[in-house]
Order: sequence, then C-alpha cells, then structure tokens
Amino acid sequence: MAELIVVSDCMQSHYEYFLTQPVGDCFTPEFQPQLSPRKMLELGVFGGKYMTDCSDEFPDHWYIKARLSPKFHDPEINYFKVNASRSLSYWRDKGWIYSEDPRGWFQWYCRYYMGRRCEDDPRQIKRWKNMRRHIAQLKRNCEPWDLSCRPRQRQALLHWAYDSRNI
Repeated sequence: MAELIVVSDCMQSHYEYFLTQPVGDCFTPEFQPQLSPRKMLELGVFGGKYMTDCSDEFPDHWYIKARLSPKFHDPEINYFKVNASRSLSYWRDKGWIYSEDPRGWFQWYCRYYMGRRCEDDPRQIKRWKNMRRHIAQLKRNCEPWDLSCRPRQRQALLHWAYDSRNI
C-alpha cells in the first residue's frame, strides 16, 4: 500500500504525494545516480541552504551529518568550497521548475529516492543525463583525481548526484 506524505514547509503548504516504491530502489534503469540525497547533504551541496526546513518530510538520519546553513547560502559549506549554483529565480525564469517541486531538481530527486513517482520523472532524468557532458570535460581537461581541477564543474556534478571525486 502506498504511503501518503503531507508537506507543509516554507515553500509548500498541504502538498500531498504518495510513496509507491521502496526507498532508494526501483529506479528507472537509465537513472543510476552515484550519490544518495543523504550523502550529498553530508558532502556539502547548494551552499548548505537547500531544504533546511524540510526535516519533517525526509528521514532524520539524512540530517545527522548534513552540512547546512539555514540562514544563508555559504559556498564554504560546499565540498569544493565554491559556488556552483544559480538562484532559484534563474531556474524559474528558464522554466526548469516543476510546480510540485518548487525547489528544483534536488527536491525532485529526494522525493524520487524516497519512492514518489510522478509525471515529471522523464524530464528530470533527461536533465540528469545531460550533466554527463561535464564528466567528459573533466576527463579531457584534468589529470585523474586532481580535485583542484575545475572545482565549479565538479561541484555542479555533485549537485546532480554524480561523484566527481572519482574522476
């Protein structure tokens, strides 16, 4: 039986969705992220500002080691200590925000990881796949495991659940 989730945070009030798949399992075969949302939060993504008011929606253990900055975006919290983000208004202006996930791709991924499936899945998975071009650029321009090479690109990949530490 599907589990009903009711969300009430600073960006959504009384939004409901169902978890229909097991946590972290039954992903579309072409979507194989290298990092879980929990691991991404532990490594440091989005300047620590992302989803700091969502602890009621997601498992407590995601937040135990999470690197967060509830008051402001702090690039020093990011794994590569650089800003690799665009503002939410930029993403909205581009039309990349799905109405049910007003925070963007990572919110979609967290909910997908938890077991939600929705009509936006194919678009978001396509966007995730398109980030692979950055992996090719790292391989072409950087020595293997040189984490100082192209840190913004590496951080951006981290934001999309690719583990650029292994490139």
